[in-house]
Amino acid sequence: MPDLSLLLPMALLLLGIGAFAGVLAGLLGVGGGIVLVPAFFYAFTVLGYDSPQLMQMCLGTSLATIIVTSMRSVLSHNRKGAVDWGILRGWAPGIVVGAIIGVSIAALLRSATLQFIFGGLAIIVGLYMAFGRSHWRLADTMPTGPLRWALSPLLGFLSVLMGIGGGSFGVPVMSLFGTPIHRAVATAAGFGVIIAVPSVIGFLMVDMSVAPPYTIGAVNLVAFALVISMTLITAPWGAALAHKMDPKPLKRVFGVFLILVALNMLRKALGY
Repeated sequence: MPDLSLLLPMALLLLGIGAFAGVLAGLLGVGGGIVLVPAFFYAFTVLGYDSPQLMQMCLGTSLATIIVTSMRSVLSHNRKGAVDWGILRGWAPGIVVGAIIGVSIAALLRSATLQFIFGGLAIIVGLYMAFGRSHWRLADTMPTGPLRWALSPLLGFLSVLMGIGGGSFGVPVMSLFGTPIHRAVATAAGFGVIIAVPSVIGFLMVDMSVAPPYTIGAVNLVAFALVISMTLITAPWGAALAHKMDPKPLKRVFGVFLILVALNMLRKALGY
């Protein structure tokens, strides 16, 4: 068991990260998991719980926090009438299928493999956030039929492999198909709930060989509680800011930051 001098700084770090992740979830429409997964990986490694399954615990714990954060965020956006419930209903079945497949595969992979996946996908997300343009369009309306059934499971699947909500992939997809950015951000919060609930149920059944105290399956309850105690406060702040300011400059800065985080994750996966 790590001593108190190590646990207290880690607890303060997770509280600060939780506050930051909550604001991001509401402001930029990116799941807080994009920050939480590498933060959990760092914290659990420092505490001495590194193992071939460490990334499973980071993903599972991150997604557990996203259930609460996304619900709070979508309710805040809905009070402003920004959530498109038609998109949510149409995309939910495919997203759930993709999330379940994602958990099934993640449970079988080694931590290093999941690090590579996280790093690679995070670089793609970071590049889009840093250099993407709001006027880019593939169509003027959201896809239906076969294209929706192809994209919705993929969105759920990739999100689970990164331990994130639906914003990092959902917002770009909705924007490319003509959904206004504020409506896309608000609706993506709903994607987060749809992704996280079935995936967390799956991660709770994962058998971990090495895990910190108070861990059920691949979900650590202590990290969950610390992060949620802050995101419950800060997610509505982010949602309110999203309706008062232009988040584009901040998005570009965060995109560059995310690329650096992803490169560091890839470095660690390579053993350097």
